[in-house]
Amino acid sequence: MGRCCKVESVISVDDRGQMVLPKEIRDKAKIHAGDKLAVINWEKDGEVCCISLIKVSDLAEMVKDMLGPVMGEIFQK
Repeated sequence: MGRCCKVESVISVDDRGQMVLPKEIRDKAKIHAGDKLAVINWEKDGEVCCISLIKVSDLAEMVKDMLGPVMGEIFQK
């Protein structure tokens, strides 16, 4: 069984709060100029402990997959 999470890179945040996602990671994740990314964070004890990026197009598809069956059941009643 493969691992689901691993450290791919260490990046820095500049004075303006900007950071660069390395090309190797962008290529591997098929992230291109103009793509929209959703910032997702997890909190523990009121503090952010983990930040993830998900392509908005993938997030929309995930939500549709999760809510589609639920909405279908609601409208069938």
